[in-house]
Amino acid sequence: MADLTHFDGKGEAHMVDVSEKPVTARVAIAAGWVKMSAEAYEIISEGRAKKGDVLGVARLAGIMGAKRTPDLIPLCHPLPISKAAVDLVLDPDLPGVQIEATLKTTGQTGVEMEALTAVSTAALTVFDMVKAVDKSMEIGGIHVKLKDGGKSGRYEAS
Repeated sequence: MADLTHFDGKGEAHMVDVSEKPVTARVAIAAGWVKMSAEAYEIISEGRAKKGDVLGVARLAGIMGAKRTPDLIPLCHPLPISKAAVDLVLDPDLPGVQIEATLKTTGQTGVEMEALTAVSTAALTVFDMVKAVDKSMEIGGIHVKLKDGGKSGRYEAS
């Protein structure tokens, strides 16, 4: 377990000590999607969802999710988020919604978990807002597209 930083020498979970790490600018981009029926897609694209503006509410939920990440993921450090942007784009080829979150901070640890939480929260909100029309929606593809800053440098998904 030496390579797993969230475990100590005894194999017990702990929060990683980042106090000796330098403060650097950090960014993470995560993405995912919600696949749905043609009917649910049309309701969202035409703005006819009974619960309101699906994409607008999901965008706000994603931002709120990013800000609450350390409350949800036990070993995440609370971070001063300097940017949280969540973009939701209708994709007729799914059919469904493509979601991308960009998070930035200046700190001693990265914002990948916040970006992933933003995408997940936005996707769950889309599901919640149209589940009355389509209970078979599928959420997937949630992954880190880009991570930059800190000791490990830049990562881009292939």
